[in-house]
Amino acid sequence: MASILDEKVAKAVADYNLSVQELACDPDFADTAAFNEKYGFTPEQGANTILVTSRKVEPTRYAVCVVLASTRLDVNKKVCQLLDVKRASFADGETTKQLTGMEIGGVTAIGIDGYPIYIDKAVMSQPKVVMGGGNRTSKAVVDPHELLKLPKAQVIPTLAKVIEDRTTA
Repeated sequence: MASILDEKVAKAVADYNLSVQELACDPDFADTAAFNEKYGFTPEQGANTILVTSRKVEPTRYAVCVVLASTRLDVNKKVCQLLDVKRASFADGETTKQLTGMEIGGVTAIGIDGYPIYIDKAVMSQPKVVMGGGNRTSKAVVDPHELLKLPKAQVIPTLAKVIEDRTTA
């Protein structure tokens, strides 16, 4: 059966012998919150992949960060420390597409080569996580330990912070 994942992601799944369940996704609901609501996943089950870029450093440094949707990437402190830079930010959609070949809403660490992959320790506590499929029409459900088969992947404690519930304030 043909994969519905992006070709580059499907190749990485095969190359690194990853165990992945593929899910079809309506592209209008590919972004995390909309996906979770439509398909019945929780933020704790969602693993967002974010390309981070250094600022005001030449050559520019990049990192791929994987965090739960229930958390917020600590780009200002932890990622800057990991990249050994003073300033970093999320790469914009155009840069992300150019460097990964993936669109926002479908970005996944699976299939991205050449950059460090930092995985928040909280991701590893989940039995399965849902990630982008490299496109906006698919998702990959995976045991997060499978991600450690990817080159340059490493688990980082406190890569992300829990999002405080502001509705009770």
